[in-house]
Amino acid sequence: MDAAAILSEVQRIATGFTQDRSARQRRRELDPADFEALASAGFLLTGVPIEQGGLFSDTVQSARPTAELLRALAHGDPSVALVCSMHPAVLTFWHATSRVSAEHQAAWDEQRTRVASLARDGAWFGTITSEPGSGGDIANTKSAAIQRPGVEGGWAITGQKHFGSGSGQTSYVLTSGLPQDEAEPDWFLLDVRRGWEGDTGMRLVAPWDGQGMTATQSHGIEFTDFPATRMAWPGHFRELSNGAGPFVLGTFIGVILGIVETALAEARSQLARRDSLRPYEQVEWTNAEQDAWMIEQAYEGLLRELEGGQQALRSSLIAKTAVAQLAEDCMRRIGRVLGGGTFSRHAPFGYWFEDVRALGFLRPPWGLVYDSLALTAFDD
Repeated sequence: MDAAAILSEVQRIATGFTQDRSARQRRRELDPADFEALASAGFLLTGVPIEQGGLFSDTVQSARPTAELLRALAHGDPSVALVCSMHPAVLTFWHATSRVSAEHQAAWDEQRTRVASLARDGAWFGTITSEPGSGGDIANTKSAAIQRPGVEGGWAITGQKHFGSGSGQTSYVLTSGLPQDEAEPDWFLLDVRRGWEGDTGMRLVAPWDGQGMTATQSHGIEFTDFPATRMAWPGHFRELSNGAGPFVLGTFIGVILGIVETALAEARSQLARRDSLRPYEQVEWTNAEQDAWMIEQAYEGLLRELEGGQQALRSSLIAKTAVAQLAEDCMRRIGRVLGGGTFSRHAPFGYWFEDVRALGFLRPPWGLVYDSLALTAFDD
């Protein structure tokens, strides 16, 4: 399967999603059939290197094809698109960094090959890193990571996590834990296929309430001595995050761009049936179109930097933050032009407004991203 063929299939699936948009926007749970269809279409190959039969080449060449898949998918179902974005995002933590320190290279290569093989064979990857009280900052992770030589993976995680997008659908999740006797947290992979009834060491404590993206199943989970595998380049969680970051944020922006495009097209269709717009409505509509145009420019600008091989971490943070603000503004303006019925439960726009707001709270959240941008404002 090549990227063009997979994109065509994803577009077809997304078009099918639009046929029951109203019901999809109201639901609070994911439908496994959606993910089976996307796996059959080849989406899981976004996290598999070309040499293993997948789509991923490197962050230079693979950012655009992956983001375009998610942009297309968001036209049909934003919740599904966001959950799907986590799959290549997590696997890029391995694939964006091919060379590590010599003493860890063999183990790193073996682990990279293993996770890609799992994805190729049908596993969905996701993430559950945020912790209550951490402010979204992984450096504030308090979950304990204890070595357990007799346990699969050699480690165990204990702690409470939330915002586990795709919980119940994912096979493996990336999380953070603070290793015993170490000063900084590190990355761990969890096999979550065993369920969350509690006797497995994983207990569902806060089912997703549908606020924001309604059906992402971003549950809160409590882990108790849960088996974990540490990333094979230990002690480098920041380097791995920074290596994957621009690619990951590009895919998030692709999801939001897809939502804005769909909302603007639907609004334009409704406005075409009006005889005229009031002067204020004309201004707001023009501004909404400008917002949407700027979102696409931020998306294109970030992808071009990545394709140019630039170190785009700061640019990706700026792009993600700008798009989060512009998308909220765009949806707010659309609502003002269309009127009060926009936020009826029978209209799609209120749901889309909450969907795009989610970007501001995705990693990194508002406070943390502004800290990062301010601290690096005058760096060369």
